[in-house]
Amino acid sequence: MSDWHERVPKVELHVHPEGSIPLPTLWELISKYDGDPSTPDPDALRRRFVYRDFAHFIETWTWQLAFLREYDDFTLIAEAVARDFARQNVRYVEAYYSPGDFRQHGLATLPLTGAIRAGLERVPEVEVRLVADLVRNYGPERGAVTLSELREAQTLGVIGITIGGSEQEYPPAPFADVYEEARRMGFRTSAHAGEAAGPDSVWGAARDLRVDRIGHGTRASEDERLMDYLAERRIPIETCPISNVRTAAIPSVAAHPIREFLDRGIPVSVNTDDPAMFGTSLAEEYAALERELGFTPDEIRALILSGIATSWMSDSGKASMTRDFEAHPSWRAD
Repeated sequence: MSDWHERVPKVELHVHPEGSIPLPTLWELISKYDGDPSTPDPDALRRRFVYRDFAHFIETWTWQLAFLREYDDFTLIAEAVARDFARQNVRYVEAYYSPGDFRQHGLATLPLTGAIRAGLERVPEVEVRLVADLVRNYGPERGAVTLSELREAQTLGVIGITIGGSEQEYPPAPFADVYEEARRMGFRTSAHAGEAAGPDSVWGAARDLRVDRIGHGTRASEDERLMDYLAERRIPIETCPISNVRTAAIPSVAAHPIREFLDRGIPVSVNTDDPAMFGTSLAEEYAALERELGFTPDEIRALILSGIATSWMSDSGKASMTRDFEAHPSWRAD
């Protein structure tokens, strides 16, 4: 089955390029900036990506970002990440990048977005659209500034916004006006919620921000009324099972509520979040769902199609991709 998981065509709706950098490419960047004594070799780098909890993951994320300092670095990683997607037969991606994280290096939103697009265009086998993470830690005022800078970036394939970062410290509600402005600008919306904080965070994303999708949403299962709300309004959840295990949000994939979501009628996609930092891939996610939660190949196919259906493609694009996937030689070769 693992071979089928690799060959079947796929979509990703919740993945961060900064967390998807292949380790050889990241090592190249670390070496470019004179290294780090705490990480003297590639083996030490690999060991660094083991986390005690979500806060430790954010600490490691921040450490890694320090090696992205020039626009060329983003072209480099975008190409490397896109080639990795293509190798895995990931056909369509909505990638969450964080332009505000790089103000400290004097990098502006529009040229940074252009640098990413330049790298992506070198890999035409995969279509990657961009979603800007406004990073809740910086607050809504700075989020509004980044949003205003994104107006011109729409021509570079930026189609939406999200808020990631330290969910347990920064609730969604203060970003309500920013999200309303984003909708006026024509952007789609998501928010990381229910990953490092409880159901109240998901409620805030759904009711205060009125998001199109929920990122992670894991702890929504703790609130029956919330589950009903998500199901009634058909608000999709971008699940990231192995990510949730790696950050200790859940103890195992077997403990993930994805099947509860599906049984309640909540639309779901399966995603990797930060695959290089978590040592995962979509093929690994599918295999884990089969192994630990008893998903069948037909259910995996349904999840892939649900990814297409809950994407922000046009209706005609969704219909075309669905036909292409179902006609692919590997679609039923399990």
